[in-house]
Amino acid sequence: MFHQVDQGAVRVIAGAGPLNHESVAEARALLQPCLTAGQPLAVFDLEHVSLMDSVGLEMLVQTHEDFARRGGAFKLAAPNPLCRDILHVTQLDKRLEIFATSRAAVGSFLK
Repeated sequence: MFHQVDQGAVRVIAGAGPLNHESVAEARALLQPCLTAGQPLAVFDLEHVSLMDSVGLEMLVQTHEDFARRGGAFKLAAPNPLCRDILHVTQLDKRLEIFATSRAAVGSFLK
């Protein structure tokens, strides 16, 4: 369901389907190595993520906090309209950096 692509020092995690209690362990397993390899930098591409439940949202927040504690950054990219609404209603759009595309999110690390 989820896969990773490394773009330089930035790990991009993308997938299809929901980010929920059934899939969060798989996504977390792809992000975990970032936390042991120096300054963690990652983008979670939501373009094909159909929806997120509370467990998925909690994983995004926890990952953001874990990366920040290690001096890194965790960003979101390309949420579909439903995921964008979920992030807005939960006010996570104010806590997490969200970019229109994965490319823009990766590029933001260079600034």
